[in-house]
Amino acid sequence: MEALAFCAQPRNLRRTIGIAIVVGIVLTLINQGSAIAGGHATAATWVRCALNFVVPFLVSNAGSLSARR
Repeated sequence: MEALAFCAQPRNLRRTIGIAIVVGIVLTLINQGSAIAGGHATAATWVRCALNFVVPFLVSNAGSLSARR
């Protein structure tokens, strides 16, 4: 629970959400950009797009936690 409280601090959330947005946009453009631009995006495409934001958010939080030790 202590790790969750640390990650939920506004200062940490601003940083990790910012990282997730930037990295998520880049990954979405690289991996799904042609499907979206071509109008061929399916529900699975949008799930993959969402994961492009979730994964960097989790990784940046893990990095913050490991640097804290």
